Amino acid sequence: MSSENKSIHEIDFGLICEYFSGIERQGPGSPDVTIKALSFIDNLTDESRITDIGCGTGGQTMVLAQNAPGRITGIDLFPKFIELFNANARKLNLQDRVEGITGSMDKLPFQDEELDLIWCEGAIYNIGFERGLNEWRKFLKKRGYIAVSEIAWFTEERPEEINRFWLDAYAEIDTIPKKVAQMQKAGYLPVATFILPEYCWTVNYYEPQVSIQEAFLERYKGNKAAEDLVAFQRHEAELYRKYKEYYGYVFYIGRKL
Repeated sequence: MSSENKSIHEIDFGLICEYFSGIERQGPGSPDVTIKALSFIDNLTDESRITDIGCGTGGQTMVLAQNAPGRITGIDLFPKFIELFNANARKLNLQDRVEGITGSMDKLPFQDEELDLIWCEGAIYNIGFERGLNEWRKFLKKRGYIAVSEIAWFTEERPEEINRFWLDAYAEIDTIPKKVAQMQKAGYLPVATFILPEYCWTVNYYEPQVSIQEAFLERYKGNKAAEDLVAFQRHEAELYRKYKEYYGYVFYIGRKL
């Protein structure tokens, strides 16, 4: 595999789903980060309607439910993730107000101005930051909140190797001020922005993958797509260790105007 020019999106979705089903998080983050982002949101009651878009297996959703009132609907494209999501909700006795459903972030099953909060950790890139902010806005009540985490450059210039890798993987990657400006242009008041700590990538995202990779490769021995997926994830982890001062995940919290 040429890790420099092959995107994870070119790999079989079924394999991606199975691979990431084996770990708690499907992207960088932590309970502390979820709680910190939630601290900027002041409109929630027991009657509030919340959605977590691209929820995965629900690691962050369960933290959200344990620290905020209201009913939460998790949405993800992969049925396997939703199966695990609902099992996790039952384990934590949250099933009465937390439900996962299969669906696409470009066809959300909500009415206009139905939601008090839209949550999306590490998944908005699937539709694009600007498109997501613009298309999802109509589902929020006036003065409702959106909270999303998104990869961003920390510097105006960076080494060509990492610049090329992320532009190939996600062409919308940009600096933090430009992302904040995009949020404001989309009709939100930017309320808070903060960078996720390094451990959200290393301890919580990359390290748990190490323990499942050999078993995954053994299960799919001789499967080129499975080998490509593991090689891509290992390459991405190595690039982060090498260039982490140039980029990272950023949380953006905005209130609908």
